[in-house]
Amino acid sequence: MLGMAAAVLFFIAFLINAADITTNDVFSSGNVMLLGLTLLALHIAGIGSGWARRPGRR
Repeated sequence: MLGMAAAVLFFIAFLINAADITTNDVFSSGNVMLLGLTLLALHIAGIGSGWARRPGRR
């Protein structure tokens, strides 16, 4: 789920950069891209990946 959110943030950052949309400093394309990278790192680390399987139970 976090991987999909990261992809959406990367796409928004691309649109902001490609369309040369002027935004305030909080929602600049670089900041949105860094948020996407943070979500991608959390996804790769296994946080937010869904249900965890308990060992020993079938």
